Amino acid sequence: MQRKVVKIRIYPTVEQQHKLAQAFGCARWWWNYALNKSVETYRETGKGLGQSALNALLPALKKSEETKWLGDCYSQVLQAATLNLTTAYKNFFEGRAGFPKFKSKKGKQSVQYPQNVASLENAIKIPGGIGEIKASIHRPIDGKIKTVTLSKTPSGKYFASVLFEIEGETPKTTEGKIYGIDLGVKHFAVVSDGAKISKYDNPKHLAKHEKNLKRKQRKLYRKKDGSKTRERYRKLVAKVHERVANARQDFLHKLSYKLSSDSQAVIVENLHVKGMVQNHNLAKAISDCGWGTFVNFLAYKLERKGAKLVEIDRWFPSSKLCSNCYHQVSEMPLDVREWICPNCGTKHDRDGNAATNIREEGIRIIKADGTAASASGGEVRPKTGRKSVLRHSLVKLEAPTIPLG
Repeated sequence: MQRKVVKIRIYPTVEQQHKLAQAFGCARWWWNYALNKSVETYRETGKGLGQSALNALLPALKKSEETKWLGDCYSQVLQAATLNLTTAYKNFFEGRAGFPKFKSKKGKQSVQYPQNVASLENAIKIPGGIGEIKASIHRPIDGKIKTVTLSKTPSGKYFASVLFEIEGETPKTTEGKIYGIDLGVKHFAVVSDGAKISKYDNPKHLAKHEKNLKRKQRKLYRKKDGSKTRERYRKLVAKVHERVANARQDFLHKLSYKLSSDSQAVIVENLHVKGMVQNHNLAKAISDCGWGTFVNFLAYKLERKGAKLVEIDRWFPSSKLCSNCYHQVSEMPLDVREWICPNCGTKHDRDGNAATNIREEGIRIIKADGTAASASGGEVRPKTGRKSVLRHSLVKLEAPTIPLG
């Protein structure tokens, strides 16, 4: 079985918007209540509350005079919120995510329907008294629907993310190119396929809208809190942010599709973005790139066609290593964009050399795992299975970098 997600725009009526607002509010209140209850219980007993223990609190809350309005919400919505909260806790304790946060009514709103949802020709049917919502279904939903997440963006648009299962096993491919990708700020991606180096410039989406965004934000902050004028300008600011996010996602989707469509494997570095944004001079530019989202897009697109995504260690010296003789220099300052290897005299472009080294290290990892990798798209190194430079270097490390210019 394979799982797919299709995100579609929906157009609820005014009455349906009111019912969705009620569902958003109930799910948000229950998430915050359950999170607070879990935190308090953990402080008192040293143990958290599981999914069953949290759901057991709901009947009493629905009967209470103060919170009886929870009974008007579709029960599966609240139980789905419980499941998502316990999953968030599990991800936190296993080191995959940060601690769960309380939700605000000013941010993005969402609810999840885990069953009794149907996809129609130009609509989607939602239980809990909402009924059929007009939808723009641009891709076929040709499998068994598992869950549907309805969301409202800060700019006021509504979407439905439909998760469904289709029959068939995931294919496996050993044909196609092997790409090594060096991600950066000036050039978003420098790609090596073994035969040539391709550079994709950073579109700098936020920088293009920054002047417009600052002007609208200044006007927003001058408006009285709670006024209709402030709400109008809040939506204007939200629309600019949405335009930036849409442009970024469009670029990332197109580039990830281009690289995944003709490849058997893509190799990237496992970048520590959270640590990199501590540099306040580069934080905004790094955040605007969306490297993490790009790698996620690559991962699911490659998985869908049976290809591989390989992440190499972030400490791999891709920039310091000569891709011709494997000599590793001791230092490589960020301002050095071109350099000459002191061992073999090869002239290197910093990013192109890094992409080549990333590709070769990825091929070594694939071969070490016993997965076949063809040499389509260029010569595959190492010819005799070069050992990882993470464990040793072929020559002395003390030789200095020789920058050009």
